Amino acid sequence: MAAKKAEQALVTQWRHILALHARVQCEVDRALHGHGLCGSDFEVLDVLAGTRDEDGSGACGYRVQQISERVHLSQSALSRLVARLEKDGLVERSMCPEDRRGVRVALTSKGRDRHGAALPVQREVLHRMLTG
Repeated sequence: MAAKKAEQALVTQWRHILALHARVQCEVDRALHGHGLCGSDFEVLDVLAGTRDEDGSGACGYRVQQISERVHLSQSALSRLVARLEKDGLVERSMCPEDRRGVRVALTSKGRDRHGAALPVQREVLHRMLTG
């Protein structure tokens, strides 16, 4: 009986986490719409904004596989998202100098500007939805 209650408590906690994630994701999507982004777009830009080249420009970027490990999207979904961001001029893809089979993704200056404008909006939603 105690094991069954503990299991049910675990399931209840899991469902609470999923519901919270869904509410926050919807609110982030709604808030970022004015910036022409959805939550997944922003997450990729946010990961890329954390990289810096030797000159500080942020041009070095990440390999697609490295991004997928950070944004919790499948490789194929991430590839489609990156292609859309590239079409919008927010990121650029290039061959990896260390492995010509790999693709590196980096922010463009337009992408860095869009991320900078959207950052306080996304952070405000997280603060409002996840604190208190």
